Amino acid sequence: MRLSLRAGERVYINGAVLRVDRKVGIELLNDATFLLEGHVLQAEEATTPLRQLYFAVQTMLIAPAEAEAARDLYAGLRAGILVATREPALQDGLLAADALIAEERPFEALKVIRGLYPAEAALLAAAGAEPTPAPPALRPGPESLPRRARALPSPAARLETRPRRPASAPPRAPIPGIAARGGRPEPAPEPDA
Repeated sequence: MRLSLRAGERVYINGAVLRVDRKVGIELLNDATFLLEGHVLQAEEATTPLRQLYFAVQTMLIAPAEAEAARDLYAGLRAGILVATREPALQDGLLAADALIAEERPFEALKVIRGLYPAEAALLAAAGAEPTPAPPALRPGPESLPRRARALPSPAARLETRPRRPASAPPRAPIPGIAARGGRPEPAPEPDA
């Protein structure tokens, strides 16, 4: 499998997030689960039942440590959608997506779910329904993260919260033996004979 990425684009491979700084081609030489940034749905965008279902499947792909919880969320959402609608296209699509999930093929299930968006939009428009907000498990923020993830900030967050030296602070004293230029040590003085 060959992936072509643009500068600054991200790809999620086996739970790791990679961002490239220039246009690059990546060839995956073995089986790997991946998701391109353009297919990633943010939690705040999961405003309809199918988008929430998509988000749960996406979580199985990009956060393997959370896959079991995401699978449980998926099962509950799918069951609720199947009970709520009698639309044959949606029911058939959900059954096809469920079969793909059972076969450990979540990437293909995402494609099937995305294909159901127009049918869901038409159904919601006919009912005059507004998109619903994401359930708490799908909302961004610390309350949606597992306890362990809340306790340990990311390395980037730790760098951002590191106290900075105020501009009004007096300059630091030079370190003895280090020259002002180039940071090279000064030569040791010659002993007097």
